[in-house]
Amino acid sequence: MTTWSLQTAPELSDLQFEQWNKLLEARTGIQVAPHQRSFLQIQLSRRMRELGIKHYAQYYGQVSSGVQGMVEWSVLVDRLVVKETSFFRHRDSIEFVRRFLQNRINNQSLSDSFEVWSLGCATGEEPYSLAMVINDCFELAGLDPYHGITATDISQPALQSAREGIYGKRKLEPIATDEQARYFKPCDGERESYQIVDKLRDRVCFSHGNVLSVAEMPMVKMDIIFCQNVLIYFRRWRRREILNELATRLKPGGILMIGLGEMVDWTHPNLQRVADERVQAYVYV
Repeated sequence: MTTWSLQTAPELSDLQFEQWNKLLEARTGIQVAPHQRSFLQIQLSRRMRELGIKHYAQYYGQVSSGVQGMVEWSVLVDRLVVKETSFFRHRDSIEFVRRFLQNRINNQSLSDSFEVWSLGCATGEEPYSLAMVINDCFELAGLDPYHGITATDISQPALQSAREGIYGKRKLEPIATDEQARYFKPCDGERESYQIVDKLRDRVCFSHGNVLSVAEMPMVKMDIIFCQNVLIYFRRWRRREILNELATRLKPGGILMIGLGEMVDWTHPNLQRVADERVQAYVYV
């Protein structure tokens, strides 16, 4: 073990904190609040130790220029972006999707396919939760499931984990027993690990995507756009830009779902907020 690895992490100066914060916001849109300064310092110093770099300025120069810098940036940003998630994290929002689809089926108002987009999907718990309730609706109606879920995130390692769809027993605690029985299978050779069944994994396409680049993504119209616990990390003007862009990607009658309180004063000429205090959802009218 080197002497450097035993040293206390150097303090980020005000200027260095501002410099790193600007780089993070420019590339991801995420702003580090002053009370999160220690988190930024810890993550930077840990990576610097691994590389044998002693000074923040040297590391900043490495990640902010050149092709190799972008490779290193992808490693660093995976440690800086928030990946806290869980199955059915906000059950009311997921159940709203169930009711929305069930009404579509009952009214025979489905289009050729039912398309869903989960932004900031992290390790996959959110899109798989959506896949469970959507599959429930199609099976209950006796219909062959003709739906797809696109799930995007900025973290490549998180996406790889999501594609595998393997979770420990504790991760399954928010899921009802009957849902666990129908949608998970025990992993061979892995104690208390369970994998999402193939019929759900086959319906979810995990792709790398930066929410700042929504305007550059293919213009695919969606029935549901699920963007919860994502906007809170951005400035208010950027939140509006993102929501305005997402609105253009809804089918007529489609739903944009965001987290409660993430953007309370946003309006759009083509969207109307749903009259349900349990969720913050907008319908394309």
